[in-house]
Amino acid sequence: MIRTAIVLGAAASMLGGGAFADDHGEMGLTYGPRPFYLIDRMEDGPLKEKLASCVAQTPAASDFSIGHRGAPLQFPEHTVESNKAAARMGAGILECDVTFTADKELVCRHAQNDLHTTTNILATDLAGKCTTPFAAASGDEPAKAECRASDITLAEFRSLRGKMDAANKMGTTPADYMDGTAGWRTDLYTVENGTLMTHAESIALFKSLGAKFTPELKSPAVEMPFDGFSMDDYAQKMIDDYKAAGVPAKDVWVQSFDLDVVKYWIENAPEFGKQAVYLMDEYNIDGYSPMDASTWPNTMEELAEMGVKYIAPPMWMLVTEENGEMVASELARQAKAADIKIITWTLERSGPLVNGGGWYFQSVADVTDSDADYFTILHALHEEVGVEGVFSDWPATVTYYANCMGL
Repeated sequence: MIRTAIVLGAAASMLGGGAFADDHGEMGLTYGPRPFYLIDRMEDGPLKEKLASCVAQTPAASDFSIGHRGAPLQFPEHTVESNKAAARMGAGILECDVTFTADKELVCRHAQNDLHTTTNILATDLAGKCTTPFAAASGDEPAKAECRASDITLAEFRSLRGKMDAANKMGTTPADYMDGTAGWRTDLYTVENGTLMTHAESIALFKSLGAKFTPELKSPAVEMPFDGFSMDDYAQKMIDDYKAAGVPAKDVWVQSFDLDVVKYWIENAPEFGKQAVYLMDEYNIDGYSPMDASTWPNTMEELAEMGVKYIAPPMWMLVTEENGEMVASELARQAKAADIKIITWTLERSGPLVNGGGWYFQSVADVTDSDADYFTILHALHEEVGVEGVFSDWPATVTYYANCMGL
């Protein structure tokens, strides 16, 4: 993934409802205050000195900076608005997680069964179509709901509005249930926004923003084949959308947690399979450790022999703590030895880091105690691990780092 220069221009028009980018992909880019807020909180040292030296740099889009569902730290994920925000912060690559509706049309959602937490479906007449209709919390029993994209048609999907991904499990009404956004996120940009997208619409939008593509084929919540729609059909349909839009395969990093899907692309869509990304969730295996190769279902050499050229584990699988520093894990070292490139997820998803950073920082919790450690782990991922790109819920942080380091 390489750095892509974007010219500052037409900033005033970008703030309105008109066209976001011209035919050359030019746009007004901004870091906003957050990278500087994080730098201010860093301990004195070479990294802080280097980052502080770049405060006057001109923002430029970078393929090292990947918008994770757009910019969902503040904007509803997988919406037009979220992805525009990510592009304005210099994300050179944008993501559409792909699932399908009842009429087998591809749409952008993190999961096939997340409409009850990511959209306003429970406040609409479509709530009655949900796999599990809303049931209020009662006593110690939490509220329940499950609404799938496959419960509704594409036309019905288009009538919904995206919201911040959250639920109040103690809600006694649909409105209470939908009002669960974490205090360190915000609902400020949801009231008049939340424009949902089909997969094809995401391609058109990302092209207009001058960005590249990293779609993830999501595991279905329904049994496959679904009304004659097989997993192979599903995997191929996603590829076909890029071909129909005339997008070159070199600009697309298709992703899946399902290794069989990655192998399908390698074998049946080799031009896209060259950059197919195997998303690693081996952490779900009992006894798994990224520091102990004997616990891995596949060695890095075995993955390479399958034709896998990219892996994408979560950040914590790639780093460990050694003498008070964040260094590369055994997984990261062996991937490099096998000539497998690495992408990782997800920066800026943990909220405040004063208590160790939670799930994404679990392997380095002992050396994580400040929001400034977003830059600490980012530097380790670049310098120690050598990642190709980093997914972020607020891409400005990664963009600033990439620009400062000349990536």
